[in-house]
Amino acid sequence: MAPVPLRRPSARHALVAGSVGNFVEWYEFGVYGSFATVIAARFFTPDGGDRAQALIAAYAAFAIAFFFRPLGALLFGRLADRAGRRPALVLAVCLMSGATALIGVLPAYSAIGALAPWLLTLLRSVQGLSAGGEFGGAVSLLTETAPTGRRGRHGAWQSLTVALGLLTGAGSAAALATLLSESALYAWGWRIPFLLALPLGAVALWLRLRLPESAPPPGTAAPCATRSPRKGPNTPPPEGVPAPEGTSPPAGSPAPADLPGPPVVPRTPGGTGTAGAVVLGVGRIMGWSAAGYTFLVVLPSYLQATLGATFQQALAATFVANLGFAAAILPAGALSDRVGRRAVMLTGCALVVLTALPLLHLLRDPGTSVAAKAALLAAAGATIGLLAGPGPALLAEMFPTRVRSTGLGLAYALSNAVFSGCAGLIVTALVRHTGNPDIPAFYAAGACALAIPALLTLRPDDHLRPLR
Repeated sequence: MAPVPLRRPSARHALVAGSVGNFVEWYEFGVYGSFATVIAARFFTPDGGDRAQALIAAYAAFAIAFFFRPLGALLFGRLADRAGRRPALVLAVCLMSGATALIGVLPAYSAIGALAPWLLTLLRSVQGLSAGGEFGGAVSLLTETAPTGRRGRHGAWQSLTVALGLLTGAGSAAALATLLSESALYAWGWRIPFLLALPLGAVALWLRLRLPESAPPPGTAAPCATRSPRKGPNTPPPEGVPAPEGTSPPAGSPAPADLPGPPVVPRTPGGTGTAGAVVLGVGRIMGWSAAGYTFLVVLPSYLQATLGATFQQALAATFVANLGFAAAILPAGALSDRVGRRAVMLTGCALVVLTALPLLHLLRDPGTSVAAKAALLAAAGATIGLLAGPGPALLAEMFPTRVRSTGLGLAYALSNAVFSGCAGLIVTALVRHTGNPDIPAFYAAGACALAIPALLTLRPDDHLRPLR
């Protein structure tokens, strides 16, 4: 029986519906990172407790959530690959919004004692589970519906919503810190941004429920593998480019063997082939994960604990860094459609390796003006944008449709679990035990240096090939 064609969402509708859930997710992460010191005091510090140790415990809860992301990527990815992108995306945004709002009403340590940090960690784990399923389904949707030659730009919207979410989270925290007294902020004000996840999640849910995708009939391919004919990245490739696996050339066209162009490198459909691609994907984006979290999320607490900055100064610094990050993402994604993912991401990694240590030295230098520090932070954020812009499309191009959501989601989740979720914990603990304030620079630069060999395995023309 022939597969029943499904009506595809428009590129614009898919872009909005696919990105909005990611915004909610990273808004929450931005809020948690901005309020890490407040959360440490409310949930991890009994009377007379060690504040530095409490901050490490708060980051440990942050890290635990990341280790649930690979499980979420696996569970939600299989759902997205078998039943369609929409069901997985709807379920992911519901879990994320609900868990975030519950953090906003969770009693503190002073009310329920040692149960408070355990409940917070449980809710963070639910968030990690849903976040792990969010990325794979959303990036698959965005890249599969992208117009020809624009996968990098469309995939970059997923990264842009990361920046917008972090900016909104940091902005809401900064606004509350300005409007409320410190006692009010610690007592109840910090809860407001978490509760805002409910209306934000409702908007994301409404947009995703309107996606036209439906589950495939029994015995047919997954809906994203069955397309009505249209001009797009998954239609028969232009002359000179090999047809993707599992497709047939149009009637009257020459046989694949007669077509000129580079040979298709065979890949094992699953098992070892998919597992190897996941490991390679982790290697290619580990610099993005480590450097991004170091300079965009961990920075507020680092500035407060190490450089003696005030809460407002730390939030302002984070806001400026995220502005630079957001400004660079879409141009980087579009540039990768022209010159390739490899060239843009190698440039980003090299810049982090060369500038991370001088950046921290200049930030610590009392002779550096405020304007100069702001420019440095914006430039650091823009450097991360060179990695985040092409990153989603790079991952999507590594996996065939039948395992794309699972494969790219798992690679992204594993990279974030190891190199992002542990960033705050590792950096804070090492700075505390060694007294070396350069630890964040070594961490970010080291991860980017290790990512360079993996990025060099990319072919320069990978961005020109149709999705498999």
